[in-house]
Amino acid sequence: MNQSITRRQALKNLATASLAGTALLAGQRSWGASSEKNSPGIQIGVCDWTMGKRGDPEAFPLAKSLGFQGVQVDLGDAASDLPVRKKEVQEVILAKSRETGIPIASLAIGALNDVPYKKDPRAEAWVADSIPAAEALGVRIILLAFFSEGDLRGDAVGVNTVVSRLKNIAPVAEKAGLIFGIESWLTAEEHVQIIDRVGSPAVKAYYDVGNSNHVKSDIYKEIRYLGKDRICEFHAKDYDDLYGKGSINFPEVRKAMEEIGYQGWMQVEGFQYPLGLEESLKYDASYLKNLFSGDS
Repeated sequence: MNQSITRRQALKNLATASLAGTALLAGQRSWGASSEKNSPGIQIGVCDWTMGKRGDPEAFPLAKSLGFQGVQVDLGDAASDLPVRKKEVQEVILAKSRETGIPIASLAIGALNDVPYKKDPRAEAWVADSIPAAEALGVRIILLAFFSEGDLRGDAVGVNTVVSRLKNIAPVAEKAGLIFGIESWLTAEEHVQIIDRVGSPAVKAYYDVGNSNHVKSDIYKEIRYLGKDRICEFHAKDYDDLYGKGSINFPEVRKAMEEIGYQGWMQVEGFQYPLGLEESLKYDASYLKNLFSGDS
C-alpha cells in the first residue's frame, strides 16, 4: 500500500497511455496462466484507491464492471478524518455492496503512511477505531500500512513502539475475531520478529508480492517461510507491466500459495496502466481470475 508512489506512477502512465497500447507489451517476458487444476478458495479483489475511489461507495459498481470479485476498502485520508469510521458512511458502503453483489473483502488504513503508527497518537486512535468499523462492515482483515513516513526499516525505536501499541490493541482485536495485517518494506524474517514479539494471533503479515520483489526479496521463498498461519492476505502488484508480462511470476506465486494452503483474498493494487486505468485493471483481473480460479 505504497500509495504515494502508486499515484505518481499512475499519473505518468495514464498520460502516456494513448501512445502505449499493445506495443508496450512486445518483447516482454510472459508468465502464462497454468493449464493445471486451478487453486480453490482464492478470490480476486481490488483496492478502492487503485480505482481512484478511496473510501468511496462507488468503488463497488466500478469493481463489478472491471470483473473483480470484491473490494478492499480504505478508511479514508487524514484530511477527511478517515470518514469510513462513521456509521452513516458505513451504511452507504454496505448498501452499495449489497446492491452490486460485490463483497467488502477487507479494510485498510492507508493514512498511516503519512500519519505513522510508530509515533503519532492519532494513528493509534485510528487503529483502535478500525475494530468497530471492521465489525460493522463484516470483515476480518485490517491492513496497517508502514510506508513513507511510517517506514520501519532501520528504525528500532519505531519498531519497539509499534510492537508496544500492537500488544495493547491486539487483545481487543482477538476478542472481535479480527486480524491486523502489517504491510511494510521489511523482510519476511523482520515481520516474523514483530509478530512473535506481539505474540497474538490477531497480528500477521499482509504480503504484497510486488513490494517485496521490488526490494529484491525472494517472494516465492518468503511466502513459504511465512506460511498461512502468518499471512493474513495478499496484494497483487507488478512494478514493471501488466500482470503476467512483468517481473512477477504469478504461476509461481500461486504454487507457493497452494503449498502453504492459503485460501482467501488476493487484492489487486495496480501500478502499471499501459492500456489506461480501467482497461489495464480489466486485463489484470481477468489474468488473475483465470490463473487462480479458472474464472475470467
